[in-house]
Amino acid sequence: MRIVFIGPPGAGKGTQAKRLCEYLAVPHLSTGDMLRSARESGDEIARRVAPIMDAGRLVCDEIMADVVRRRFRHADCRKGFVLDGFPRTIAQAESLDSLLNEFGWQLHRVIELRVPGDVLLQRLSGRAQQTDSPRADDTPDTIRKRIVIYETETSPLVQYYENSGQLTTIDGCGSPDAVFQQITASLQQVTQ
Repeated sequence: MRIVFIGPPGAGKGTQAKRLCEYLAVPHLSTGDMLRSARESGDEIARRVAPIMDAGRLVCDEIMADVVRRRFRHADCRKGFVLDGFPRTIAQAESLDSLLNEFGWQLHRVIELRVPGDVLLQRLSGRAQQTDSPRADDTPDTIRKRIVIYETETSPLVQYYENSGQLTTIDGCGSPDAVFQQITASLQQVTQ
């Protein structure tokens, strides 16, 4: 199965994506991991990605699509994958559609983890307090900005994928086990 996770920061996408990869025996395609791998490759993509990452800027859609294409070429992606962190915008969703067509694949499901803003703020603030080296982007002001960016840039994907009939919305407020049970139940409907 080929699955995309979308949802705001702190919704649990990474946690649930990793669990789902184990469950389905497919690779977890995290944009952060793919970008780090591309940067370390030493090839043309590395020369394009490294200065952007060094400056702390977001990689443009064209380069991100190239990074994803590169990862799709790996043999482990043939049986499926769980994509986490891409697409983030409608333009990236359209790029993903093109990439899937290029490989002769279809997207089986887009899983949106929905969590209210106050719960996200609480989760992310708690995450910062639970570690000796909190992420620089886990301060209350930065968390609020990340949520606003998600709502303006990424939330239109919900409508995009709802229109395509590929979207499943999951209440991400429960325990990790309860959320995972909802996800796997929704996927059983896809495979039937």
